[in-house]
Amino acid sequence: MISFLHRRQLCYDISLHSDIELTKEIFPKVKDQRVSLIAPGGDHVLSFGFPEYPIISRQGSDLVLSEMEWSVDPVYEKDPVERKKKRIRMADMRSERVLEDKRSYWYKLRTNRCLIPVSGTYEHRAIQGWAQKVPYYIWPKDRKIQFLPGLYQLFESIGPTGEKIQIGSFGMLTRPANELMANIHNDGEFRHRMPLFLTPELEQFWVSENFSDDDMKAVFDYCLPSELLDAHTVFSVRGKKPRPDGKPKFEFWRYENLPPLGDDHELSNQMALF
Repeated sequence: MISFLHRRQLCYDISLHSDIELTKEIFPKVKDQRVSLIAPGGDHVLSFGFPEYPIISRQGSDLVLSEMEWSVDPVYEKDPVERKKKRIRMADMRSERVLEDKRSYWYKLRTNRCLIPVSGTYEHRAIQGWAQKVPYYIWPKDRKIQFLPGLYQLFESIGPTGEKIQIGSFGMLTRPANELMANIHNDGEFRHRMPLFLTPELEQFWVSENFSDDDMKAVFDYCLPSELLDAHTVFSVRGKKPRPDGKPKFEFWRYENLPPLGDDHELSNQMALF
């Protein structure tokens, strides 16, 4: 019987404002099977609506660049209402569980490896005494684009005219956070976690053709050092209030009296500016 831990992880907000064509320069052998030109929302993409998003997947001997829906669809759940509820929580997965729990759905999908191209990711930091969490944008130093490892699923469904169609969906892998990310993602039941950030070499290795469970464990054990990431505060991620200066969501926004990372206590006479 397949089991799955339906737990909230962390990363539901990413940014892809870099040119998606960079993927073809970094992975020159990738086969482009996109149906249309992809412009996935630019400075902010949220998983909750299961958006179609470009990923690189290992399919047999081929690397394929195609659109899949973000959040693995739990096709084993027959009740449509429960299926949608569970799917919202399947945008990411704990890397520790993939190989550890052989009854899990992720173990079943472990050979379906993919890479998720992003310019950066978003996370929120709690500060004692502040009414709202402070949003941060995190990106790789000296890189225009990075590729986060994930797992994908392909399944057949029936189209609107009765034809069989193949639908792909994917989830992002997470791990315990490095110091920088632990200081940002510092609150909530699953605080101190981050996406499984990799080096360019490990990204290539993740989608290599000959890849064993031991190789997967070695990748899961890797923790990207904090000094290979940059981060700054931003105005808002999901908020409906427009940014006053009209700049993209990933651009720096200054907060007065913001305590330094690692110190989450309110400074004297400090107020959150939201």
